[in-house]
Amino acid sequence: MTNVARLDLENFAQRFGTPFYLFDEGELLRRISWLRERLPSKVKLVYAVKANPFLVPALASAVERFEACSPGEARICLESGASPSSLVVSGVYKDEPSTARLMDEAPGTGRFTVESLAQFELIRRLAKERGIRVSVLLRLTSGSQFGFDGEQVAQVAQQFARDEWVDIAGIQFFSGTQKTSLKRYVRELGRLDDFLDHLRSTCGFEARELEYGAGLPVEYFAPQDEQADGELVCELGRLIQDMRFQGDVAIELGRSIAASCGTYVTRIVDAKVNRGQRYAIADGGMHQIVYYGSSMAMKTPPCHVLRKGDAAEHADRSELWNVCGSLCTTNDVMVKQAPLGPLDVGDLLVFERAGAYCMTEGISLFLSRELPRVLAASATGEVRLLRDAVPTDAFNSPVPLTS
Repeated sequence: MTNVARLDLENFAQRFGTPFYLFDEGELLRRISWLRERLPSKVKLVYAVKANPFLVPALASAVERFEACSPGEARICLESGASPSSLVVSGVYKDEPSTARLMDEAPGTGRFTVESLAQFELIRRLAKERGIRVSVLLRLTSGSQFGFDGEQVAQVAQQFARDEWVDIAGIQFFSGTQKTSLKRYVRELGRLDDFLDHLRSTCGFEARELEYGAGLPVEYFAPQDEQADGELVCELGRLIQDMRFQGDVAIELGRSIAASCGTYVTRIVDAKVNRGQRYAIADGGMHQIVYYGSSMAMKTPPCHVLRKGDAAEHADRSELWNVCGSLCTTNDVMVKQAPLGPLDVGDLLVFERAGAYCMTEGISLFLSRELPRVLAASATGEVRLLRDAVPTDAFNSPVPLTS
């Protein structure tokens, strides 16, 4: 839960306008400490940049690595203060120009993931052409389009274990997000342990690293139970500690690191009753805030109302409202039949746990609405504007637009 107070949000809305995102760096660093307290000291943290690129500067000295899944994410990391050695360059598609440029402009890039034999050949050829040796992680598939089969991983590891141009550091594995089952962790880590044993005993390859996408869950539609969350993380830590594999272990996390630090604020701009149902219209919308598993607003995300002025703070919350956004589509429903109490034009609707994916997964270009402002609050309370509102009409226009 972010520590930004009600008064701050009202002041920020007055100062910067709405809608906006606010990322609390103090809460972000608290979450990192919370995770480290529950994981073995040998476990490294890898931040999945796709969850929220705006957090990279605050995390530059707080995590060991950054997982960049596109050339754009890699560039954001490097220009935001992350060292090349901290990058894990991932992604199911790696094009030759971007991969070559990264090798040229960011020498010493930490790791490239390899998702196929073709990717391995590309990375090896580019390294050889430059006379450098690059480190890679072979991604073991979980049965999706990502990574490649264990037989091929073993083949590459055996054939290129002592290659002049490619240093195979170890294995990467990720099977999905929002994992709530301890049995699933037991099963996955057990299979990884067996596979690493197989590489060592059968292929003569000793992996030095395992990067595991833990997919730790975040509860969006019920009160967050930090005690239960902590127990799951502790159990995951014990499973890692008990592995036969004695190399380095890194856990890749995005949602679990970033979710709690984010807040999205939108203003009510209209309110009415249609056929007996209360509707409020907000200046934001579904193109700016997305919660994993919301099922078109069938589930209510964590949100509350800040009423303007001295409006009834203790009003009856049983009054049900549908809050819709600014898009011209019936799909733009932010909350449905939610007990928000009285709503009026000018009130603020505050969405919590919006630090991961909620911002980046929206259909941002739909209807050519502006991208919202992005604010960051430091651990000492200082607020900075990271990005001003960005018009998007030029992106959708077939002709150059005049100012």
